[in-house]
Amino acid sequence: MTSSRRRRGGKGGLPVNAEINVTSLIDVAFTLLVIFIITAPMLQGGLEVQLPRAQIQPITAQDDPFIVSVDDEGRVYVGETPVTVEEFAEAFPQLFRAAGVQVIYVKGDERALYGELFRVLTTVARTAQEEGVRWALIGEPESVR
Repeated sequence: MTSSRRRRGGKGGLPVNAEINVTSLIDVAFTLLVIFIITAPMLQGGLEVQLPRAQIQPITAQDDPFIVSVDDEGRVYVGETPVTVEEFAEAFPQLFRAAGVQVIYVKGDERALYGELFRVLTTVARTAQEEGVRWALIGEPESVR
């Protein structure tokens, strides 16, 4: 009869341990933190280009920036999607309206062809004026000497 009491949790049974083991919870939290630290730089929008340096102020972070990039060979990218300059000029106003953002950022490689970059800038400026939004060029701040 004593063995049946222990199984039912009677007076002679084993005590109930209601403590939570937080060691494994902390391990999982630190693992997720490391994963987010590693992947955060990869989540920045756009294409990697060599930005020109100038005396500039840092931009404030935005939830989902709309970035247009021009690489050193004059190829245009909306986010990470390559398009021709002609396709960009035709499709950009509709793409921007669909995105529903308030700022357009343009990243131009410092070695980009001026003609290609100029056509992209005029398309962005015209669209920004029509939609009543802001646009900005992205660059690297000069290092302090």
